[in-house]
Amino acid sequence: MRRRVFLFCAVALLAGAQALEDTFYIPLDDPAIQYKSASKDPVALLDSQLESGKAKLDYAPSAWGYLPALLKQLGINIDSQVLVFSKTSIQTERISPRTPRAIYFNDEVAVGYVQNGEALELTGLDPQHGVYLYTMDPAKSDKPRLGRRDDCLRCHQGPVTLGVPGLMVSSIHPQTEAREGHGSSFMTDQRVPISGRWGGWYVTGTTGMQRHLGNNIALVDPIHPGGPAGDGTLNVTSLASIFDTSKYLAPTSDIVALMTLEHQTRMTNLIIRIGWDARIGKMDEATMNSEIDQLVAYMTYADEAPLTEPVTGVSTFTKTFPQRGPRDKQGRSLRDFDLRTRLFRYPLSYMIYSAAFDGMPDAARELVYRRLYDVLSGKDRSKTFARLSAADRQAALEILRATKSKLPAWF
Repeated sequence: MRRRVFLFCAVALLAGAQALEDTFYIPLDDPAIQYKSASKDPVALLDSQLESGKAKLDYAPSAWGYLPALLKQLGINIDSQVLVFSKTSIQTERISPRTPRAIYFNDEVAVGYVQNGEALELTGLDPQHGVYLYTMDPAKSDKPRLGRRDDCLRCHQGPVTLGVPGLMVSSIHPQTEAREGHGSSFMTDQRVPISGRWGGWYVTGTTGMQRHLGNNIALVDPIHPGGPAGDGTLNVTSLASIFDTSKYLAPTSDIVALMTLEHQTRMTNLIIRIGWDARIGKMDEATMNSEIDQLVAYMTYADEAPLTEPVTGVSTFTKTFPQRGPRDKQGRSLRDFDLRTRLFRYPLSYMIYSAAFDGMPDAARELVYRRLYDVLSGKDRSKTFARLSAADRQAALEILRATKSKLPAWF
């Protein structure tokens, strides 16, 4: 394949890098990291099964090709589909408001699809090494394979991924005197107010009077973005009048799925960064504690930009995502949505169940647990966590105790 293909790639600069975004890089060939060794992420495991003949990918008799079978093998629901039309991928000539790029994801894997594209794009999360990137030739083959693409790290390892191979979601902002050139595209996650998110994305769902940058087809190119969005771009529940949605596996770009992806992206990068720092053993105690404080603040949603009105999605994602559990005896799950004043009902990220979290070095994970206990038990009542009510802290603590395996005995 002639061109490099990147998933979630964006031309972007942070508006004032800070904390972990401003930290040093860790060499991929560091003996404690060995990133270029064989990965055990779900994509790598599937490729191994394809090679041995233990797995098979059916080819759909449509433009989707291997996409439906690939999603099924990787355990990704179609209702996770989000659509981005900004020209922030190497396949820019094939991406437009009429032919957006589709992204499907679960906790560990993401798959990118472009109509008539040169490749399917994939990312997989290894429990220790972090994010790996892959492409797959979309043409029908007797032996389809998933090829690792370390060259994609030109975009996927930088300040916005905390200096480790990671993921990112960007938002194109309207052109103003204050935002010009490359600075018109920004990384977004739960810390960014709704008003600054989703430029260059389709967003199906309602936000009430809360404004956002989604569905504005003028915001296509991050180098020369268009003007601000109008009222017609808000509370959009169907995209059928904009482009042919039958060309995609789902007709939606669900707002709840997009918000979940934003949370998960930075959460993944934080877990991997701290794991790498602990492995190389070059961080002093104060610095490591500072990094863990950032992780705990994020995973308890203490730094989440609040919703000022309820948010409602239009796909089944709001229903199927919480069904993945686990749940305590009262039926509560860390995957339960709130969508009134915040994204999730309970103040603790479901990514605590991930293999990546469990794959952190024991010493680092122990420090995370101790900080979490201080916050959820109410011992830490500092300003950072002031927005967490006593009832919510207690609920999250109870759910964690009932559902998390290998929790320290003292917890």
